[in-house]
Amino acid sequence: MIPRIRAAGAAALSVLVIPLAPSSAEAAPKSETQARRMLAQLKVARALSIRGYSHKRFQPRWAHHKGRCDTREVVLARDGKGVRRNSSCHPVRGRWYSPYDGKWLRSERHVDVDHVVPLAYAWRSGAKRWSQAKRRAFANDLWRPELKAVSHSVNIAKGGQGPQSWRPPRRAYWCRYAISWITVKHHYKLFVTRGERTALLNMLRTC
Repeated sequence: MIPRIRAAGAAALSVLVIPLAPSSAEAAPKSETQARRMLAQLKVARALSIRGYSHKRFQPRWAHHKGRCDTREVVLARDGKGVRRNSSCHPVRGRWYSPYDGKWLRSERHVDVDHVVPLAYAWRSGAKRWSQAKRRAFANDLWRPELKAVSHSVNIAKGGQGPQSWRPPRRAYWCRYAISWITVKHHYKLFVTRGERTALLNMLRTC
């Protein structure tokens, strides 16, 4: 879960074009079989202590990319429909579909950019031992399916929970959610707990 950060001022409306990373669907594995294989390769261990965790250990702020656009603004442009931004790259118009709960959102104020594997959860899965630079890269990763535009309400409900205690309300998204979760953990070599692994396998059965 990540708080929303807004650009100040009321700059003139314009359309900004910036290079975008592949969509989450493109970055994720293509099949349940591939995801199961990746999950089997993950170490199973007990969660580390949350002690020492702070959101700032990953993300003092969103990272900036080419031009004035930060990671959140890139994700909103990537995941939205008909997105228009001001000269500071901040979205001022568009529509966003929240796959977790099936809601269409017509205002950026109702949209959050979710970390599929929450930062606090990643900390307890091994990121506690990373460098600050690696944690920052994780929090701003546009290439893995780690960042997703969702409704603010469902993001708040999720918080820092893992799949053993929270799943998207929309069951039809469980397969994609599990595949995305596994993809991220596999790339970063984060371990899973026994309960987490069981929950992911159950979600993959919906594929």
